[in-house]
Amino acid sequence: VDYILGQNPKSMSYMVGFGSSYPAQVHHRAASIVSINHDPSPVGCSDGFSEWFNKDAPNPNVLVGAVVGGPDVNDAYNGVRSNSAQTEPSTYTAGALVGVLA
Repeated sequence: VDYILGQNPKSMSYMVGFGSSYPAQVHHRAASIVSINHDPSPVGCSDGFSEWFNKDAPNPNVLVGAVVGGPDVNDAYNGVRSNSAQTEPSTYTAGALVGVLA
């Protein structure tokens, strides 16, 4: 739990929104596309990739509480949205925390 929440070589939390350093480009469609409340212009299905998904900027919506895949076996973490293996949140990555904290 400590490692996931920031006691690791990168001093980075792998839980989005926890601590001062956490993943900013989570591989998640709803997090990476701006809300219609901020930009009401239509975005087609394939437009989301060119306009938002491939943008080199933090997600406009912070997916608070999501746990991303995290670093590789060498503690390297490439936190770009297109790196789904390390930046995609899932139920099985959060499972480690749920089991311990339950």
